[in-house]
Amino acid sequence: MSGFFAFKVVYGSNPILFIGLTILVFTVLWIFFNAFDELLYFSPILYFYLPKDAIVGFVLSTISALLLGVVFSMNIYLLRNSSIRFNKSLISSSFFTILSSACVSCSSIGFVIISTFGSAGIIATTFLTNYQIPLRLLAIGVLILALYTVYRKITNSCSLNN
Repeated sequence: MSGFFAFKVVYGSNPILFIGLTILVFTVLWIFFNAFDELLYFSPILYFYLPKDAIVGFVLSTISALLLGVVFSMNIYLLRNSSIRFNKSLISSSFFTILSSACVSCSSIGFVIISTFGSAGIIATTFLTNYQIPLRLLAIGVLILALYTVYRKITNSCSLNN
């Protein structure tokens, strides 16, 4: 089978819906991740600023948002067109990606966590700051695993038994 068979099935079945859904999820999460990483500003004007030390985090969060959009669309396709019910791959990968990609300690949320939880908040924000890149890489790995899982479910449901 072709390596892109599942993508042809999903995005070929209703291109406007699934491509639009992928773009919508990607755009919302890209804005969310970059706003919390303090790369995208809305006040007083819309402004995007990418310093040299934030390039790796920006690339990883963009990849995460794109993968999440694709996984979300493919899971929606599975929910609509098969007897497979809501899957853990969508929930776990989505939650983990959003949690790890939005740098809690790099934004104003870090101060809220510190003031709310005291020393436990300091420990959590320090951990997230020190391990931000490995956590994002792990989140991308989880998303790739979720993408592979949904890909296998789509291709296995299309195979004919002799």
